[in-house]
Amino acid sequence: MKPIAFGRARTAASAVQTIAVRPNAMFVAGGTSLVDLMKEGVELPEALIDVNGLPLSAIEARADGLHLGALATNADVARHPAVVARFPVLAEALLSGASAQLRNMATVGGNLLQRTRCPYFRDVGFERCNKRAPGSGCGAIEGHHRNHAILGASDRCIATHPSDMAVALVALDAVVHVLGPHGERQIPLTAFHLAPGDRPDREHVLGHGELITAVTVPAAPWAARSHYLKVRDRASYEFALASAAVALEVEAGVIRQARIALGGVGTVPWRAYAAEAALVGQPPTEATFDEAARMELAQARPLAQNAFKVTLAARALVKALEAVAAKGVSA
Repeated sequence: MKPIAFGRARTAASAVQTIAVRPNAMFVAGGTSLVDLMKEGVELPEALIDVNGLPLSAIEARADGLHLGALATNADVARHPAVVARFPVLAEALLSGASAQLRNMATVGGNLLQRTRCPYFRDVGFERCNKRAPGSGCGAIEGHHRNHAILGASDRCIATHPSDMAVALVALDAVVHVLGPHGERQIPLTAFHLAPGDRPDREHVLGHGELITAVTVPAAPWAARSHYLKVRDRASYEFALASAAVALEVEAGVIRQARIALGGVGTVPWRAYAAEAALVGQPPTEATFDEAARMELAQARPLAQNAFKVTLAARALVKALEAVAAKGVSA
C-alpha cells in the first residue's frame, strides 16, 4: 500500500498554492480518469487535493458566448438548453462519450486533461512507453496500433487523444482559463494540448500547480449550425476510431466560414485547418466536402494496422459536413 495525503480545497488560490509546493501532488475532481490511472499504477501521487467544493460549476449562456466552469459535469453541460440550442456540436460530443454514469461525475476540466487509452501507456507491464517512461521507446509502433493516431504522431509516440468534448471545443475556438502560482492566464484550446514530438510525456502546456477554472466559447454565427459525428466499434461506451466536429456559415450558397476538428485520429484534438481553408468560398456540395477531406488527410502518416483510418476519417468528415449543410442557410 502506498500512503496518500488527502485534503479539500477551500479556495482556488489555496488549492493552487498547496499543489505548487508539493512536486508530486495532484488535483482531483470527478476522478473518472485519475482514479483508474492510480489503480493501474500509472499515476502515483503522494497527495491529492479535492477541488469539488470550489464554486467552479456554473454554466452560463452570455451574449458573448458560453461560460463553462471547470467543475461543471459533462452531463449538465450536455443537457443545458443553451448548449443544445446554440452549440449542438458540444452537446452531441458529450453525449457520445463514456456512459451516463461517468458523464454524471466527469468534469469539464478533467475531460481536457484525461490521458490516452493506449494500452502500452496504461499497462505498466509494458516497459516501452515514452509517455510513461521517457526514453524507453514506443511499444505501439511495432506492436498493436489499430486504434492509434495517423495525424500529429512522431517516432516517439503515436497515442491518440481520447476526448470527444475537446474535439468539439477545439472546433468552437474555445479558450481555457487557468489559475496558477503566478496568476491567471487564458490559453486557446488549439494551443493547450501538445503533440508528442520528442517529449511525449508533456501532454499540455499547464505548469505544475496550475488549475483550470473555466472554459469559454465565443458566440459565432456558425456555432448553432454544427454537428458531431463519431465512428466506433460499438454504439456506446467506446472511444472513437474517427470523429468529426464541424460547423458552417453559409450565405447565398457559399461557405463563408468553416470550423472543423477531428477526433480518434490525432495525438491531440485535431483542428483541421487545411479542410477549413478548402471549404471557404466554395458551395456546400459533396464534391467540395470530398476535396476538403482529401486536403486534410493528405498529411496523415498511417502505419499498417491503422491505415484504414485515412478513408474512415475522410468519410466521417464528409458525412458530418453533409449533415450540417442539410440544416439550411445560416442566419
